[in-house]
Amino acid sequence: MRLLDWQSPLVSGLLILALMALSLVIVQIIGRRVLQGVQDMKHLRESRRQQLTTLVQILRWAADIVIVVTALLMLLSTFGIDVTPLLASVGVAGLAVSLGAQTLIKDLIGGILILVENHYVVGDSIRVGDVSGKVERLTLRATYIRDVNGLLYVVPNGEVRIVGNMTKEWSRALVDIGVAYEEDMDRALSVLEEAAAAFAEDPEFGPLLLEPPKVLGPLSLGDWAFTVRFMVKTQPGKQWAVARGLRKQILAACEQEDISLPYPRQEVWVRGLSSNSPGIADG
Repeated sequence: MRLLDWQSPLVSGLLILALMALSLVIVQIIGRRVLQGVQDMKHLRESRRQQLTTLVQILRWAADIVIVVTALLMLLSTFGIDVTPLLASVGVAGLAVSLGAQTLIKDLIGGILILVENHYVVGDSIRVGDVSGKVERLTLRATYIRDVNGLLYVVPNGEVRIVGNMTKEWSRALVDIGVAYEEDMDRALSVLEEAAAAFAEDPEFGPLLLEPPKVLGPLSLGDWAFTVRFMVKTQPGKQWAVARGLRKQILAACEQEDISLPYPRQEVWVRGLSSNSPGIADG
């Protein structure tokens, strides 16, 4: 009797499990190598890099499922279980489940459309309904969004009807500044335009701009100031940093040129009664 019978179901089952484990490890290694290769491609645009990263992650997840399901079917066949009726029953059960799992199917179809049409990818900042934040993970079933407070939202892809992508191809920073009515409007606008031009030449923020800043004003007339708006086209996702730097530049320029940026206030006028008024006696 041979010590090791390669035809025995136990040995075959162990081999199948070993091959499954090896295949899963190989898929993980290949996935990491491909992701690293994508990150090392300097000529790729950031949006394309994020799209490829998301696709690689989903393909790795799908490959893991295929490997595990195939190994289970091979194990059943090795131990003498006919998988043909099982597959037929799975098909019938799948039809019955699909009728009751229309929401899941809708989520899967929504996930496929999001990937194919490249609505957003991992790393984008998006707004879906009342939820906004950064996409941390994207699967065929759901989108995982982390908001500014650290909360993680899981949004089913079937519920994504209208989505706003704040980091798609390019972004825009908007900064509104109120200038006091006591200031000379033409002089104030000239100072603000010079500040915007100087900001475009800044070595830190200049490379983040796609166009020179635009100064629009007066945009509106408020209770205590007229509003001037700065519009800056930036690289994707850089609008928040640019807006912070631009506000700092504006404040410094206004302080240097003695331009008043007002705050909410109220003025109360008191009308006193003169000594000649009826009912007031002379002192």
